[in-house]
Amino acid sequence: MKVLHVIPSIAAVRGGPTQVVLNLGRALRDRGVEVEIATTNDSGATVLDVPLQQRCEYRGLPVWFFPRFGGEQPGVSLGGDRSFLFSAPWTRWLWQNLRHYDVLDHHYLFSYGPTCAGAIARWQGIPYTVRTMGQLSPWALAQSRRKKQLYSRLIERRNLNRAAAVHCTSDGEAQDVRNFGVSAPTLVLPLGVQVGATIPDAGQQLRQRYGIAPTRPILLFLSRLHYKKRPELLIEALGRWRSQQPEADFHLLLAGTAAAAEYEAQLRQQVQDCGLGDRVTFAGFVTGADKELVLQGSDLFALPSYAENFAIAVAEAMVAGLPVVVTPAVQIAPAIVAAQAGLVVPGEAAAWQAALASLLTDASQRQHFGANGRQLATERYSWPVIAAQLTTAYMAIAARQPLPTGNLVPQSSL
Repeated sequence: MKVLHVIPSIAAVRGGPTQVVLNLGRALRDRGVEVEIATTNDSGATVLDVPLQQRCEYRGLPVWFFPRFGGEQPGVSLGGDRSFLFSAPWTRWLWQNLRHYDVLDHHYLFSYGPTCAGAIARWQGIPYTVRTMGQLSPWALAQSRRKKQLYSRLIERRNLNRAAAVHCTSDGEAQDVRNFGVSAPTLVLPLGVQVGATIPDAGQQLRQRYGIAPTRPILLFLSRLHYKKRPELLIEALGRWRSQQPEADFHLLLAGTAAAAEYEAQLRQQVQDCGLGDRVTFAGFVTGADKELVLQGSDLFALPSYAENFAIAVAEAMVAGLPVVVTPAVQIAPAIVAAQAGLVVPGEAAAWQAALASLLTDASQRQHFGANGRQLATERYSWPVIAAQLTTAYMAIAARQPLPTGNLVPQSSL
């Protein structure tokens, strides 16, 4: 069985979606599914140095790269720091080659490539699935609202309703899909995480690298520096705590880059205004061994996001044994509560101050939550298990059969 995944970009700077499609593709190929990816050479402010319009191996997977609109410049903006990423060569290739695949799996909404691939698949009678990636949450739909309303009316709602399945990663995301007026079958499967090689002295190495006191607890924020993720709320909460208790012991590690330089400048200024210049480190974008080091060497993970369908970074933190603190808008929050893997806290500075102070001063509670989180992530967020279930769904879709009932969320339960 051949499956084509279509996604606007697989550059590392694009964060979670890139990790997902690459890890999922490798797990599916391990199960015998012939997975290929079609994407652009987009890499944020620049482009990837990759062969164009030919099949090549990229990070262990066969990938077709196409030039994004504008060469070295990003495509047409549809809000935020993403781009529409139009590509005429991509369009031609999709029209000529989609017929060679049994199933199309496209990632991301409100973007040219997946939209175009869905339309061609309908014209050519090829079944396809859609991953909404949290883009139908109320918060996400409120961003660039008028553009998305028009796009939805003309294109996206039809694209979703004609899908063989809409792949959601949580019950909350499935509810958002239904609220958007989508009647297509909903496949609810979480995403997976990979267990990194153990670094025995990660805490010591991390503190040495960033000049942090040997016994000082480290609070990790590992994500894009973006107002959706709300790192400013962490800074505010910690600033309030230290102003009230000058002896408060912590260090905040912000591991991520900002799409807008002015936003990072605002965060840096906020750090100074809150009197946290000696307690906050901007580590920048981390990947590979550096990413494993910050995950395994920290003591607590926090993501006060406005909206997350799954938040792969939260699952990665749990599999590394970190207790987590998130907002209810992170849609795996119910699983975190049920497993006692961390705290779910309303997005208010006072509430976050109390939650962070409680865990940063209680090592035994952190250890308890961290052990539970590791068990949750290891058992539930396994790529081989998820790939096996998705392969079963692909086979049913390719045969034009109903989805397996174990993977289909009944509308009555939403």
